[in-house]
Amino acid sequence: MSDSFRLMLRALPDFPENLPGFDPAQAPVDPAELFRSWLDEALTAGVRQPHAFSLATADAGGNLSSRMLILKNLDDDGWHFATSRTSRKGRELSANPRAAMNFYWAELGRQIRVSGSVVQLSEEASARDWDERPAGDGSANPEWQLFALQPVEIEFWQADPSRRHIRHRYQL
Repeated sequence: MSDSFRLMLRALPDFPENLPGFDPAQAPVDPAELFRSWLDEALTAGVRQPHAFSLATADAGGNLSSRMLILKNLDDDGWHFATSRTSRKGRELSANPRAAMNFYWAELGRQIRVSGSVVQLSEEASARDWDERPAGDGSANPEWQLFALQPVEIEFWQADPSRRHIRHRYQL
């Protein structure tokens, strides 16, 4: 049984043949600029929820967990996301304020990994983010917290049909 499952997985296609090109020598100095450019390309290509990413956190004991979130903003404070302070990720970030994000756009064969420290943004910014949620009803949520991941490393990865994948890493 396990051999047939393994072989079935191996037979699944990896990436489309018509992937975009990427020349790291032409990449901008600012990784945020490259991210915005790739996000624009994902939007143009019709990628669903290109602002969705996997967020990995760890508790004080190093036990890992990950989940999907939505990028709220990208500015000088970092890469923004939000959650309740009392949620599992909120508690983990309180105990261990480091995280990793991973954006993946299969249609383009692209992945972007972002890792670093996480800081809490202001109460005002958190309240504004809560109010701007699509299902917002105008009520306050004092547990809602806007965070910013401040990267120490960002890696842009472009798949290649010939399996000569391209990696471009920024150390910050």
